[in-house]
Amino acid sequence: MTTRREFLKKGGLGLAALSVSGSVFSEIRQGTPASPYVSQRPEVSKRNFVSKAVEETIIHVKGQLKDRKLAWMFENCFPNTLDTTVHFRTLDNRPDTFVYTGDIHAMWLRDSAAQVWPYLSLMKNDEPLRLLIAGVVNRHTRCVLIDPYANAFNDGPKGSEWASDHTAMKPELHERKWEIDSLCYTVRLAYHYWKLSGDTSVFSPEWRKAAALIVQTFKQQQRKEGVGPYTFERVTARQLDTLSNDGKGNPVKPVGLIVSSFRPSDDATTYGFLIPSNLFAVTSLKQLAEISTQVTGDSAFAAVCTGLAAEVRQALDRYAIANHLNYGQVYAFEADGFGNRLFTDDANVPSLLSLPYLGCIDKNDPVYRNTRKFIWSNDNPYFFKGKAAEGIGGPHIGYDMIWPMSIIMKAMTSTEEAEIRSCIKMLRDTDAGTGFMHESFHKDDPQKFTRSWFAWVNTLFGELILKLVNEGKISLLNNL
Repeated sequence: MTTRREFLKKGGLGLAALSVSGSVFSEIRQGTPASPYVSQRPEVSKRNFVSKAVEETIIHVKGQLKDRKLAWMFENCFPNTLDTTVHFRTLDNRPDTFVYTGDIHAMWLRDSAAQVWPYLSLMKNDEPLRLLIAGVVNRHTRCVLIDPYANAFNDGPKGSEWASDHTAMKPELHERKWEIDSLCYTVRLAYHYWKLSGDTSVFSPEWRKAAALIVQTFKQQQRKEGVGPYTFERVTARQLDTLSNDGKGNPVKPVGLIVSSFRPSDDATTYGFLIPSNLFAVTSLKQLAEISTQVTGDSAFAAVCTGLAAEVRQALDRYAIANHLNYGQVYAFEADGFGNRLFTDDANVPSLLSLPYLGCIDKNDPVYRNTRKFIWSNDNPYFFKGKAAEGIGGPHIGYDMIWPMSIIMKAMTSTEEAEIRSCIKMLRDTDAGTGFMHESFHKDDPQKFTRSWFAWVNTLFGELILKLVNEGKISLLNNL
């Protein structure tokens, strides 16, 4: 496999050269601007899935946007998941949908749930779309039953370039990095699918087994009875691509929080209790309890979920909030139960910035407001501000590389129109002329970016624009 360093020494061959092997590493490349405002979507016959409701939404939104480039970018980005990444079929007489993350032809539980999320509100007007999303829920169930510790899966037992990782790999797995949010996203999608469609068929006996595995995994990773069954080591030159202490990670004190060995960026945690993901877990456990009470009729399991949520929440109140030198009480990014805390934020979601978006914290919560000020400041080691834009990055890509996802999350969680307007303008002006979002771009030169095909952030950008349109903020979008 070509390493990132070797790739850059050779000057780069474009992302397509790496996507063949499914590498998780992104390479910085120079943008090639598309023709101004010509649709960058595949022709209709080559789209993976066509949704009547999504097409109508595109026409509706474009008709209200006077900014031609913004309208063009919405048209390209919003349907990108459906156009290029979904693979819908029937398996065992049930809908089944496998979703590529984009240039890596594997399905991350997190990414796939987030990729179809913006289409949930359109299901009521589009039965095929509802079935497609039900298929994602069903596929998640299959994946969790294969291995609740895995973050990314193959479309069948195909093996992976990461098969040599020192962990319990299986041929169905693409990667086996334990990340709390992978399981949380599966719950979030299933819960809101049910709430918006009324369909309970996804809550099959297999789903109930998967839900039990989710809770079991959370409990194992509280590490009250030792480190649990999960270990992970990789032969790599990247420090955050493997775990210390024979694959167990840095020590934690069992205080009720849940260990996440890796962040949603797929980088290893420094202190195992990843605070945004623990807050996400509390929300997910409450949703599992509601499903168990109202749909599956399993009051005993609901009580287990409610009790675990309360335990984690109590531990968060004690260990997640700390006094920052410049911002007062804030949420730490990570903690270990021994009193150590890490003050930063990562660009991927869940992040501290994204917590209101995920329904974990009210955006007016005073501790969150303090945390937000810290995150978007030079006191956050991964906040970058340059000639082109400002935003959050992370060690996954490195210094000076801003993730559009962080700018989108700032706009999603903002209460100030001037702030939202600034975010939209930055997003519009840093696409490198391609009409799409990217994983990251250089703070001074958006022509230098990673991942030309990253469907989650494309769809997330579309979600943001649609949200603002639905909230009546057309004037804001038309006056950047």
